[in-house]
Amino acid sequence: MTRRPLTTPGPPLEQGQVQRYSRHLLLEEMGDTGQRRLATARVLVVGAGGLAAPVVSYLAAAGVGRLTVVDDDVVELSNLQRQVLFTPGDVGALKAQVARTVVARANPDVEFEAVAQRFEPGNAMDLAADHDLVVDATDNFETRYLLNDTCVLLGLPLVWASVERFAGRAAVWSVGEGPCYRCVFPHQPPAGAIPSCAEAGVLGAVPGVMGAIQAAEVVKLILGVGEPLIGRLLVHDALAQSWDTLPVAADPGCPVCGEAPTITSLPRPVTESPVPEVSPAALRELLASDGARVIDVRTPAERDIVSLPFAEHLDAVDVGVRRVGQPDGRTLVLHCKSGARSAAAVRALLNEGYDGPVASLRGGILAWVDEVDPALPRY
Repeated sequence: MTRRPLTTPGPPLEQGQVQRYSRHLLLEEMGDTGQRRLATARVLVVGAGGLAAPVVSYLAAAGVGRLTVVDDDVVELSNLQRQVLFTPGDVGALKAQVARTVVARANPDVEFEAVAQRFEPGNAMDLAADHDLVVDATDNFETRYLLNDTCVLLGLPLVWASVERFAGRAAVWSVGEGPCYRCVFPHQPPAGAIPSCAEAGVLGAVPGVMGAIQAAEVVKLILGVGEPLIGRLLVHDALAQSWDTLPVAADPGCPVCGEAPTITSLPRPVTESPVPEVSPAALRELLASDGARVIDVRTPAERDIVSLPFAEHLDAVDVGVRRVGQPDGRTLVLHCKSGARSAAAVRALLNEGYDGPVASLRGGILAWVDEVDPALPRY
């Protein structure tokens, strides 16, 4: 199918570039003109983790002219199982900065901008505006919905993928040709309701597979060739090694791209009242005086890696006044890996009317390991 390319061709290729990109030049759908279109393309990648590793690597190798990567996170040892841009020597460094160094070594043709910031309403429009398309390589729902709304308002295609455990999904959200992300997933889950990869786990190769698909979709969109994943949701099950393609359609009632949109600008972030928290040191003091009851709200798989011997176990989805029981005079302290799920569970208990002292362990079990018991493993 012939589509409108997103970019105009750049200047003629130099001799070294002809040799470097020769396998592209042999493709009828790309050729010299297509390679020069890649050279003028401006691609924004939000996230620098497992999905971004193949996206950035393949787009840089392909000769995309300008790559901007936005991520405020630093490399952790647990990232190395799937985030193949990084090595053990990068632990503690900003992911976006490391990605810039990798790309500079891999392909000096590529202009790379590393933005070590969080993509949020205050900077979203400015970061995305000067690009031809956007890649969603994030791992949280808040940023996914923000990216979708930003791209709809700017009229930019959004190349999306998500992974969990052994599964992956991918699509291209392009208003005017198909649905946006909100059309297909209209309701943003509350914070902590759905485990992230850090909580549920992920097979390291799955982000590689899905990120490579994203990179291919980006190239197709830039060149205006093939059938992009517009109006189609690609679903991959690595355990069964199966692929399914589901048709998806635009929703006329969509609040951002529908016939009467109610989202016409990016909203200001809503600040929820903070939930009560205790520090690891404060919890240790409470335990010494038998003043705390501790509930671990993580999954069984997480507890198999590391657990606190004094904690009861109750999955986050099951937390409620009926399951927790009545206050017994001690402070009820909920903990998860890093604090998000336990904070959400505390808020749910308070909303249900739990009338005893209750708090979330600030920083979760990772903070307990760092500040109280470093002999325990991190994950």
